[in-house]
Amino acid sequence: MDPGKLSLFRLAEQRLAWLDRRQEVLSQNIANADSPGYAAKDLPPFARVLARTGAVAPARTDPRHLVGTQGPAPVARAVRVAAERTPAGNAVQVERELVKVSDTETHHSLTLGLYRKYFALFRTALGRQG
Repeated sequence: MDPGKLSLFRLAEQRLAWLDRRQEVLSQNIANADSPGYAAKDLPPFARVLARTGAVAPARTDPRHLVGTQGPAPVARAVRVAAERTPAGNAVQVERELVKVSDTETHHSLTLGLYRKYFALFRTALGRQG
């Protein structure tokens, strides 16, 4: 059995992909902090992206249960964030972006740690060590 096909691991991989994309968007915001007219961007919350795609559906364990839907993997698209603008038209607040970067890094570490722990438990359950 391939653990990568289990919904728990797929969800963790989707979360990690979203976090990686968010770090990319936030780093672009910081890199353009002095660019005239640049507006900060961010991704919609992961829960909202996941809910829109229906990627997490309940398992149908009885024929009388309703059939769930499974959509494509969530797509992380950046959206503009409303913020005050400088006289040059720039709307990036570096301090706020750095807080978001730190928060994203924390969530990345947590998700990766959970992924590794569940994978280790899975291996132990199969009687494999290492």
